[in-house]
Amino acid sequence: MIKITSAEFLQGVADLRQLPKRELKEVLFIGRSNVGKSSLLNKLCNRKNLARSSATPGKTREINYYLINDDLYFVDLPGYGYAKVPEQMRAGWKKLIEDFLKRGEPIALAMQLIDSRQEPTPLDLMMMDWLEYYEIPYVLVLTKADKLPVSKLARQIDAYKERFSSQLTEGCCRGIVPFSVVSADGKGDLMKVIQQSIKEGRREKKEAV
Repeated sequence: MIKITSAEFLQGVADLRQLPKRELKEVLFIGRSNVGKSSLLNKLCNRKNLARSSATPGKTREINYYLINDDLYFVDLPGYGYAKVPEQMRAGWKKLIEDFLKRGEPIALAMQLIDSRQEPTPLDLMMMDWLEYYEIPYVLVLTKADKLPVSKLARQIDAYKERFSSQLTEGCCRGIVPFSVVSADGKGDLMKVIQQSIKEGRREKKEAV
């Protein structure tokens, strides 16, 4: 299993011309505002304040790069879905993120975060469609798992597996992992997926039929 020995904030990117010059494999963190992206990133890196949440949900509009072990990037994408964000800003976010995903090869894995207590939103589903379209391997991370009783969490996981069975069997989804920042349950599973994805690299583009 991959072991993180060093992690540091590298830079924020508001324009794709600002991307780091040094090209390394990337693990993306994607999800709604307040879904727990910063908490997950911090927990994986064993750091308390490496990634910080904005005081105003939906305000952070940059793609934040973190250098991991000097040979990998964790990339925190701006949170989406916050109602108070102006429509023009939401449109700009959509273009930035879709252009970012189009780059292809550097992206080894995406973590699509969804609150375990909720159903996926239309924006969550749109993001998953993008990941499938651009053939980016991803894992569904059900955050805040400690806030659900064990039996209810199990039912929720089963419901997600049934709903996204085609993505799990025929698509780019590598699995569904419940995660708790309180107990760190799920951390080991996610680190294994990260290691496997980096080792395997991006899956080959399917030949046109």
